Amino acid sequence: MRTTAIAYPLEDLVGWERSLMAFLVEKERRSGSLRTVEGYSRMLQDFFGRVGKTPDEVTAQEVFVWAHGKGLSGRDPSPITIGARMACVSSFFRFLMRMEIVDRNPCDRLERPRTSPSPPRGLSAEEIRRLLAVVPDTRVGLRNRALILTLVLTGRRRAEVFRMTRKDLAFENGRWYYTYRGKGGKNGRRELPQPAVDALRAALRAFGRELGDMSPDDSLWPSGAHTEGEGLRSATFYGQLQRYFKNAGLPPAGVHIFRHAAAKLRRDAGESVEEVSLFLDHSSLAVTSVYLRRLEGQEDRGWGAVAEAIGVGLEGTLGLAT
Repeated sequence: MRTTAIAYPLEDLVGWERSLMAFLVEKERRSGSLRTVEGYSRMLQDFFGRVGKTPDEVTAQEVFVWAHGKGLSGRDPSPITIGARMACVSSFFRFLMRMEIVDRNPCDRLERPRTSPSPPRGLSAEEIRRLLAVVPDTRVGLRNRALILTLVLTGRRRAEVFRMTRKDLAFENGRWYYTYRGKGGKNGRRELPQPAVDALRAALRAFGRELGDMSPDDSLWPSGAHTEGEGLRSATFYGQLQRYFKNAGLPPAGVHIFRHAAAKLRRDAGESVEEVSLFLDHSSLAVTSVYLRRLEGQEDRGWGAVAEAIGVGLEGTLGLAT
């Protein structure tokens, strides 16, 4: 992890930087996402670089001004951005309090803005088919097809899939298995579905590789540079994915939509909430229930009787739709 010097007073630079590094290490271990850690690092360095104070001197007003201030784009931040900035600083101060380095969190006095994030959307089976149909049969396309199938069929998070290497795969009793390190430091071992295995092998062959000849630390997702062992960057895949969405007539979305799709498709296929919860490695059934409810929406089973009572039954709705 690369960080630049924070603008603390020189005499305190080493001590406070050590605390920041410890916080980021813990955040990476608990979240399992390097992208999250890099985002926290950028925000904290920007904040402390602007206020020019050590954490024990920071006031609530200074956090408020920074959180609501313009970014590098020169535009006013959205409520989501303001909330994310406050959450980042607050998380760091909670860590410092646990370590008994400071005795207060200036963010406790702040009220975070209300936000209305758009609900997540899981792709349907038909939309997945449309997406796969536009992925070209080039070596990059074959690799991306293997990635999409792995994401959908395993339901793993983006970081968990992108950091897979040859040593994470094992062939036992006629089946392929993969190991992963999930969110919160959870380790797991699951079967890699055969369609994903077949797509992966086809992609590797397109890059001139075979599973049996790869080194343990070689990425399963070769980059276009064909550098030995080098893996595809998620930002590169994201850009290619947006073109696929556009060509398939689908709205743009992030890689996490495949985890949403995996959960939705499993539920549509008849799996119980308990089974989907185990599949997703959720901490509780309550988390899974909320996850699925947000994905699927809430079916209204009572509108028919109300519509009939007020004289706009099914026939009336059909008439309005035509």
